[in-house]
Amino acid sequence: MSEVQRKKYSDREKNDIFDNEFMPHIDSMYNFGYRLTFDEDDAKDLVQDTYLKAYRFINSFEQGTNAKAWLFRILKNSFINDYRKKSKQPAKVDYQEVETYYNSDDVDYGITTDLRVDAVKDMLGDEISNALNSLAVDFRTVIILCDLEGFTYEEMAKILDIPIGTVRSRLHRARNLLKEKLRSYAQNMGYKTDEEE
Repeated sequence: MSEVQRKKYSDREKNDIFDNEFMPHIDSMYNFGYRLTFDEDDAKDLVQDTYLKAYRFINSFEQGTNAKAWLFRILKNSFINDYRKKSKQPAKVDYQEVETYYNSDDVDYGITTDLRVDAVKDMLGDEISNALNSLAVDFRTVIILCDLEGFTYEEMAKILDIPIGTVRSRLHRARNLLKEKLRSYAQNMGYKTDEEE
């Protein structure tokens, strides 16, 4: 169906599509956003932006198709666009916040923490989360979409806007990278690995 031929939904139909087809996926959208950004607030902003765009462009959504895949594609594109914008901007520091912290009595100068590690430490399992989060964003994305969200290769190809062969090879490579990162963890947990057989 071409853009011109798409049905114009009434306000009631738009609200019905939004409530019944889009909103049930909000938790999955947040989880995907969080895995991409490593930040709760950024993930919430990304989900909010995705749902605003979904409602704004709801006439380009064909009712009865895969709403979850459509939303994931919007979220992924928003993440990429935001990432590009941020990467071109110089880093920003709130010096007032830094000064207040270092002038307080609570400061421990010997400790520097990685907030991304702290944020995900109680979720999927420390070793697994750390291994997944250490993958490049392209590999991390295919693992999340396939193994955590259950999308098919065809759906992933549409979401990521890449050929299905690329999806398969990227997923294969991502799983192998994850397997290598988790090999010693698996051995410590008592699982036999390929090296031991």
